[in-house]
Amino acid sequence: MKVFTQSVNFNADKELIAYVDEKVLTLTKFHDKIVDAEVFLKVINTSDKENKITEVKINIPGSELIIKREAKTFEEGINAAVDNLKRQLKRSKEKHRDSITS
Repeated sequence: MKVFTQSVNFNADKELIAYVDEKVLTLTKFHDKIVDAEVFLKVINTSDKENKITEVKINIPGSELIIKREAKTFEEGINAAVDNLKRQLKRSKEKHRDSITS
């Protein structure tokens, strides 16, 4: 699986991009047909502490899953998004398996 990471309104350092890649690549355990993943890291210029938006889009044959999380740090955002995507991928795979057997 290929992970495309884009940072908006800031320049992401190599450590953050490596962290994002590592976390998103763990999703291959939950669905074997993932085509690719797109990750958008955005900083919103507000006085609010939770001004970092993490958006993850997973492309699987027949559909795409999109999760958007707002958090204090990108690490928190990517962790929350990946946890949610794990559940969605499991559900998607079960739904696909059920449609084949019935």
